[in-house]
Amino acid sequence: MKVDKKSLSLRAKVLGALIRDARLASEKDLQTCAEAIGVSKERFESYELGEASPSLPELEALAYMLDISLEHFWEKESLSSRDGQKEMPDMERLIQLRQRMIGAMLRQARMEADVQLDRLADYMDVSVPELEAYELGEKAVPLPQLEVLSGVLNRSIREFQDQHGPVGQWRSQYQALQDFMELPLEMQVFITRPVNRPYLDLAMRLSGMSVDQLRSVAEGLLEITY
Repeated sequence: MKVDKKSLSLRAKVLGALIRDARLASEKDLQTCAEAIGVSKERFESYELGEASPSLPELEALAYMLDISLEHFWEKESLSSRDGQKEMPDMERLIQLRQRMIGAMLRQARMEADVQLDRLADYMDVSVPELEAYELGEKAVPLPQLEVLSGVLNRSIREFQDQHGPVGQWRSQYQALQDFMELPLEMQVFITRPVNRPYLDLAMRLSGMSVDQLRSVAEGLLEITY
């Protein structure tokens, strides 16, 4: 049984539409986006048309540059226009590094799943050298293929996302802001008032304590109370 190429093609089309939506919402032109992730204008246009698909590191770099959530590319709703610029790291170098990291993670996942390289290549309908190039980080893995590979190897696509680099840190901040905006208004006001900072610091310290430590604190409070 081989991977359904129609499904991959459909995913590429949907992904392309989401990429175009994100670019237009951020009021960026093709050339700007292409240069930001180190590809030609024609290559980027083929991403938007669904004729080719970006790798996860390229998509991460694009989300970072456009200042949008990476999760947009797994959603269906459009984005509103927004302004804002940020200082860009060396995205081409970062993408190459992320590509090697993803390759190493793929290889580790395949070995842990005890799946032979030739068997996986046959399932993905790619050559063994091409799959090897993915694992060595010599060739970028198109996102639809990475999604299938992660599923076959019992991994979540989110495991391959940047966690500690500049994109990962930005993504954590973005998600934290989204979570904050979902809090009740009175809680948002409480958190942002400087006078309440000691309560937040205390809550953070308590959250890092073990069960035994918390029990000891509670017992101490009871002794003071009674």
